[in-house]
Amino acid sequence: MTGVARVFFLSALIYGLAGMMLGISMAASHDHGQMPTHAHTMVIGWLSFAVFGLFYHHFPAAAGSTLARMHMWVAEVSLLVLIVGLFLLYGGNTALAPMLAIASIIYAASFAMFAWVAYRAIGKAA
Repeated sequence: MTGVARVFFLSALIYGLAGMMLGISMAASHDHGQMPTHAHTMVIGWLSFAVFGLFYHHFPAAAGSTLARMHMWVAEVSLLVLIVGLFLLYGGNTALAPMLAIASIIYAASFAMFAWVAYRAIGKAA
């Protein structure tokens, strides 16, 4: 696994471990206030990033595109901002809500990039 596929899959592993540690911490403390952070970390960070990595691994021509590289950078940065922001927001810093809205919109745009890359790749494979 190389390039975009490798970056996404390694990031998925990191997010998966971080999400599990957060979940275990919440269970041990009986404080589930970070549940939204945990959910975003596991679903977007672990699951979606693993799927992106596996997709790009199986469609190397798509992975080599400029749009795939843009998808990777935009997704990586926006998710990191989103996860850190959610952690701080649910820790009591409500002033971060506008930043989280922007990070969410940017992440959604990165997913649209992926959808376009995947649509084109699957169309060519058929």
